[in-house]
Amino acid sequence: MQVEALDHINIIASDLAKSAAFYGAVLGLDESPPPSPLTTDQARWMRDNGGRIMIHLNSRDAPRAFPRDMSPGPTGALHHVALRCTGHDEMVARLEGLALDYQCNHIESIGLRQIFVSDPDQVLLELNFYA
Repeated sequence: MQVEALDHINIIASDLAKSAAFYGAVLGLDESPPPSPLTTDQARWMRDNGGRIMIHLNSRDAPRAFPRDMSPGPTGALHHVALRCTGHDEMVARLEGLALDYQCNHIESIGLRQIFVSDPDQVLLELNFYA
């Protein structure tokens, strides 16, 4: 057995439409309805431009195969989600245009520029841009 890739992340969102709009505007992900029996009142799936589902947005009351108490808001033991990206300057311009707070970091020794931005439920995203 070996891990091939990160499949997706699941976020409990306080407002599905607001979170879907955030991930569409910031990361360019497209909203997709979830598979049955879930409804768009319970979940939204966000796809990249290759059609891969990257993020599951779920309401607090969405049914789960592995139930546990989850609430929107600060993410407990999960500190951040890191995504490898391209287009650093475009992303800065996008965040500026959306008037979103963000923080930049540069790790010159490995040619990495980072942008940190939080979603509407304070999930911290680390956007990584390698030279």
